[in-house]
Amino acid sequence: MDTTAPEPRSVLITGGSRGIGRAIAEEFVRRGDKVAVTSRSGEGGPEGALTVAAEITDGASLDAAFAEVEKAHGPVEVLVANAGITDDQLLLRMDDASFENVVDTNLTGSFRTVKRAIKGMMRKKKGRIVLISSVVGLYGSPGQVNYAASKSGLVGIARSLTRELGSRGITSNVVAPGYIATEMTDGLPEELKGQYLKAIPAARFAEPAEVARVVAFLASDDAAYISGAVIPVDGGLGMGH
Repeated sequence: MDTTAPEPRSVLITGGSRGIGRAIAEEFVRRGDKVAVTSRSGEGGPEGALTVAAEITDGASLDAAFAEVEKAHGPVEVLVANAGITDDQLLLRMDDASFENVVDTNLTGSFRTVKRAIKGMMRKKKGRIVLISSVVGLYGSPGQVNYAASKSGLVGIARSLTRELGSRGITSNVVAPGYIATEMTDGLPEELKGQYLKAIPAARFAEPAEVARVVAFLASDDAAYISGAVIPVDGGLGMGH
């Protein structure tokens, strides 16, 4: 039986300084990979990870971040596109800027990041792309037309990429978390929390680490034949969407 540890891979997680992104970075660090995360400030990433500054709405900023990561760890072999924002408002009150900013960060930002990562993956004929969507992307949510549009768009990216790059050993999948126990949900009013919990068959919020382990599985050799999939981590909230 081969007991040798797998070679550490160059892993990049966008928006990895807090919340789900940070938990994902910590999981890859724990597994022995060479992990880099982006944050707007270039600070605040988890212990054991390289933190680089990047603004994913700015191509030049992303180019510089990729150059820094590749110099330290080699070409990116696992990309987790996690960075995202919200700007909630009912559609009737939502202005163009609110819609455009959320889509530019969450959807176009993922496109920019993936485009930079796949060149190295194609040369190596191996790669893992995981796009972090949301239950909201497929289930919908009042006040989140911009966010839902941006997150459902990631499914189209992953499935088109699978058709373009599937024969080159590169997989592209989507993870759609539900309500996660982060600082954001901690700040919700108790009454609203109760309403959310009633809608979740599992009757609890997920821990960020539960999302992280699913991402790590999709990035593993064991998931080599999974591509173009949408994996919900939502306690049954969005079943079938």
